Amino acid sequence: MPQTIVVLDFGSQYTQVIARRIREANVFSSVLPYNSKLSDIRKQSPVGIVLSGGPASVFAKDSPKPNPGIFKLGVPILGICYGLQLMGKMLGGEVKSSDRREYGRGTLTIERKGTLFSGLPTKLSVWNSHGDSLAKLPKGFRVLAKTENSSYAAIEDSKRKFFGLQFHPEVEHSEKGNIVIKNFLTKACGCKGDWDMGDFLKASIDQIRKVVGKERVILGLSGGVDSSVAAALIHQAIGDQLTCIFVDNGLLRLHEREQVKTLFKNHIPGKLRVAKAGSLFLRKLKGVKDPEKKRKIIGKTFIEVFDQEVSKLGKIDFLAQGTLYPDVIESVPVGGNPAALIKSHHNVGGLPKRMKLKLLEPLRELFKDEVRNLGRELGLPESVLMRHPFPGPGLGVRVVGDLSQTKLKVLREADHIFIEELFKHKLYHKLWQAFCVFLPVRSVGVMGDERTYENVICMRAVTSSDAMTADWAQLPDKFLRKVSNRIINEVKGANRVVYDISSKPPSTIEWE
Repeated sequence: MPQTIVVLDFGSQYTQVIARRIREANVFSSVLPYNSKLSDIRKQSPVGIVLSGGPASVFAKDSPKPNPGIFKLGVPILGICYGLQLMGKMLGGEVKSSDRREYGRGTLTIERKGTLFSGLPTKLSVWNSHGDSLAKLPKGFRVLAKTENSSYAAIEDSKRKFFGLQFHPEVEHSEKGNIVIKNFLTKACGCKGDWDMGDFLKASIDQIRKVVGKERVILGLSGGVDSSVAAALIHQAIGDQLTCIFVDNGLLRLHEREQVKTLFKNHIPGKLRVAKAGSLFLRKLKGVKDPEKKRKIIGKTFIEVFDQEVSKLGKIDFLAQGTLYPDVIESVPVGGNPAALIKSHHNVGGLPKRMKLKLLEPLRELFKDEVRNLGRELGLPESVLMRHPFPGPGLGVRVVGDLSQTKLKVLREADHIFIEELFKHKLYHKLWQAFCVFLPVRSVGVMGDERTYENVICMRAVTSSDAMTADWAQLPDKFLRKVSNRIINEVKGANRVVYDISSKPPSTIEWE
């Protein structure tokens, strides 16, 4: 069993980012609920524990708390944001509500290097997100660093190897945050950093075989990175027990169906069925404008189509999906793991309560770049692995508002031009994601000597490493001008093109 860091999840949307940063340091990480039994934590044989951030206040009546026995396990513990406040209070310190909420960028002034800041400069730009703060240190702790609004922004008990950070070292906005985490792993926990994706592959295959046994699995193949890697992984684990189904939901990109069939034929040996259900999806989506309703209708219809396919195939036990962790954490229902709902995904939202199939989601703890690395271990081609993310609901959430065949046709053609030019200008692989959005407005234009009143296309391109945060891509003016001209001149029904210059947060990458 590899050296393991257990991350206790208190509801932060960054919990899995913490786990990902640990894996980037070639150390295995396991995310467990904050209220896990001590026996379940011990089963992981952790060499260290991280207490994640979270939206709760330690003053709240039902604020999430871990088993206090974790502080007697004899392993290093790192508390981040809420985790620091919680640890401070549980160990005898005091927490107070700050007069001023500290959110966004701040300057960390390091007074003592200690274990966490070894080899780092004395000032760092960090990312904060908290209202409460530590007011009195627990016994045995000392201050390492402060920010403008927090005198205890970093603390440590060097004897017990307990550490706390008021800021979020896991997010890209925090300068040298990855080194802070690595210092905890190597200097405090003694991690060797010898775990890699090959280990994950072997463990996943063993787990799939254990869970599935001799039963049969059906998987929706979209041709994107996630479903392709999931298909290759599951096929390697159970072979012909897997049947892949490609659902043409009428919300696909140009030539998508043909590309998927070619991919499957050349790179993923096994059974493939194609279900043409575009008219069914569009009929159920007619007149629907609300994005959440659209997502849930698409998700429900997706399962209905699968049920129909199951009836043709005999007994099927599992529905496999290429669900990734960003899908999961953005779909947590209010009142569950206390992260607020941002949006649901067809993979994890809109599923019927009495779904006939059990779910198999072997990628649900991975981020996109980790999935790509897993795909390389499985021998999939770069043309598939480096393809930009595409939402499960497809163009259904890239046509803002209600759908129609005409709108979808305009969007498909515009999007095809945008992607084609990105490849021509060698910009595609520099971006995390790029696509066009059909806006629910029309604008006046002049083409030739005639007045036009047509649709508006928005181009969206972002850079990111994990989709949790993203910056809008500063594409060259000359490139944008060319794509705009091509769309207006070649796509019938579009007479205006705009470019989205908003980042995540506060915006999401997709518009719906």
